[in-house]
Amino acid sequence: MKILVDADACPVKSIIVRIAKQQNIPVIMLIDTSHELDDGYSTVKVVDKARDSVDIALANLIVKGDIVVTQDYGVAAMALGKRARAINQNGMIYNDNNIDRLLFERHLGQKVRRAGGRTANAGKRTRADDESFEEAFARLIREAAGTET
Repeated sequence: MKILVDADACPVKSIIVRIAKQQNIPVIMLIDTSHELDDGYSTVKVVDKARDSVDIALANLIVKGDIVVTQDYGVAAMALGKRARAINQNGMIYNDNNIDRLLFERHLGQKVRRAGGRTANAGKRTRADDESFEEAFARLIREAAGTET
């Protein structure tokens, strides 16, 4: 098992690294060339800045049993398709019961924006968001390791 992170705009990188270090789980952070990252623990893979470059590179690294941290529903769907686990930065665990609805809602939002409409923006990140992520992420690791059902 390894942890793969769509790290360009990920606000929970330090939480991921702290927990991964405690559990001795390798972390791969994927970023594009417009970002810099060195946390002293993770392997950092830098890809070109083209649209979806990080998403494609990340998807190509996923294997069964991995944990993927992403806010991109498409990447999460690919992770689930490869029998990996996926979670977003707020602690929402993607699964077969919610991914279709999330992809459909993304599609509807894109249609609204293409037609010139506006959709709601995410609110400012809070300490509670970090705590929710940390709790869900730790639980996901335990499940992946088989120490929790």
